[in-house]
Amino acid sequence: MNRRVLAALAAVLLAILGGTLLIGYVGRADARAVAALEPVEVLVASVPIGEGTSAEALTESVTVKSIPGSAVAPGALTTLDDVAGMVTAGELVPGEQLASHRFVTAEVAAARTAVEVPAGLHQVTVQLDPVRVLGGHLTEGDTVGVFISLAAEAAGAEGEAATPAPGESGNQTHLVLHKALVTRVQGAVAPATPTADSDEVAPAASTEAAQAPAESVPTAQIMVTLALGAPDAEKLVYAAEFEQIWLSIEDDEASVDGTRAVTRENVYQ
Repeated sequence: MNRRVLAALAAVLLAILGGTLLIGYVGRADARAVAALEPVEVLVASVPIGEGTSAEALTESVTVKSIPGSAVAPGALTTLDDVAGMVTAGELVPGEQLASHRFVTAEVAAARTAVEVPAGLHQVTVQLDPVRVLGGHLTEGDTVGVFISLAAEAAGAEGEAATPAPGESGNQTHLVLHKALVTRVQGAVAPATPTADSDEVAPAASTEAAQAPAESVPTAQIMVTLALGAPDAEKLVYAAEFEQIWLSIEDDEASVDGTRAVTRENVYQ
């Protein structure tokens, strides 16, 4: 009988302890949820703002808006004083939050517009994921190689698997365009946030690495404008419409010897 009583008491105590822990966990979760919803006042564009507009000229073009903390963009501005002396790095649309990474110095803005485009070329813009644009580390004036990947047709007219033409082997990738001039790069880049405090850096890390700021990473697709001759512009537009594109930095010393259309059959050769 005593054992049964003790077992019952233990069960009651465990139930009380479990309930207390559960209530505490739920309470903390609610507190975090409330904190995420707490309104934060940030600056947003109230009218379209053109690229190269100085921060000092934005007073009448922005307004203060209160939004949930969870919706605040990285680097969101609460005052224009934080970007004094800088200009917008691209166009801002109404309702867009003003963020520090959307501003650059006047010197950087001038360098971006200093690319001289040879006469007679078409300027074509493609929109790509950051990984296809060197992680976003591409600037005006760079020259790039353009890789185009062609997918094998999945089926013929009657639903049967398509047969590659002689010399073709289904999916293919080839470095098609060489040393294409980049005339414009547009895309949002958010500042990376450190994953650990400085005093938590592993002892093996070098002092330089520990003191280096976290690298910024793109958060959305990037638009790249290239200056091309008409035949190459056609190839780029076709690939953007129907296939896949990958860019590489290709300076004057970059070699293109040995390139070919790479297929499943020859990728190891």
